[in-house]
Amino acid sequence: MTVALTGASGHVGANLVRRLLADGEHVRVLVREDTRAMDGLDVELVHGDILDSDSLDRAFEGADTVYHLAAYISLLNDWDKLERINVQGVANVVDSCLRQGVGRLVHASSIEALLYKTCPRPVTEADPPDYTMITSPYGRSKALGGKRVLDAIDRGLDAVIVHPTAVVGPYDYKPSHFGKVFIDFATGKLPAFVNGGFDLVDVRDLCDGIVAAAKIGKTGQRYILGGHFVSMKELGEILRDLTGKKPPSFITPMWLVKVAGTFTPAISKLTNSKPRFTRMTADVLGGDFRVSCHKAEQELGYTRRELKESLADALDWFGSNGYME
Repeated sequence: MTVALTGASGHVGANLVRRLLADGEHVRVLVREDTRAMDGLDVELVHGDILDSDSLDRAFEGADTVYHLAAYISLLNDWDKLERINVQGVANVVDSCLRQGVGRLVHASSIEALLYKTCPRPVTEADPPDYTMITSPYGRSKALGGKRVLDAIDRGLDAVIVHPTAVVGPYDYKPSHFGKVFIDFATGKLPAFVNGGFDLVDVRDLCDGIVAAAKIGKTGQRYILGGHFVSMKELGEILRDLTGKKPPSFITPMWLVKVAGTFTPAISKLTNSKPRFTRMTADVLGGDFRVSCHKAEQELGYTRRELKESLADALDWFGSNGYME
């Protein structure tokens, strides 16, 4: 049986490819240029991207299951690119799945597609917000992308949506936003933590949940796949225990993060670099967004390992692959 992936070069994709190969699946991946996450693996490569319908058709032809992981993650308000990749790209994937008769599509959205300032805590899959309620441009784009998937069910698509929280763990080649935090902490380059927190999920637990969603998830349903909520102060204490390094003594108050975050997009543009935080980062970290994985636990058998194990394995992987030199 053939399974196809988009976004295989990313953090989740790198782990999901390995999980699927271990399950004995024939894995076909749609890639643009970066193949580091797949080098040496027995996978079938199709070159292209989600904005090219022909390459999608080649990637999905004969596939029983498609895992759509490709996305553009941004802390900035660069809506044109977010809409092009996270909304139109999803529409292209959906259309190709229908043309190719794909058995099931698993669409990886984001927890940010469910977050808005006054949303209930803990956050659940029930009554997802209208996209206009979501202040984060990234979250809004993911919500609109998810709508494209659900709308296609009426056209005959069998699909489920998963909503991961912030992902941590090994095979983080790029690396992710939290991966950069871990590297900077271990190398003494992290100047401060912020006074906030978020839910972190181990990428391997997430992949287990994604595969379960493909096999036994209910058509048209959403599943939150989270891990453990941790404050940035608590995160520093765990990293201290793992690395022996002292956490930054300064905890930046949220009001200061919001003020500074107002200027970081302009600075990022001038320096042609990605910002480490923006005002939107502050809204998410300061929002106390606890999540419930009850639905995934009950319907998918979803489980989560301890956060300290996830962070230890992430640090070991970064250290073994030259990211801390």
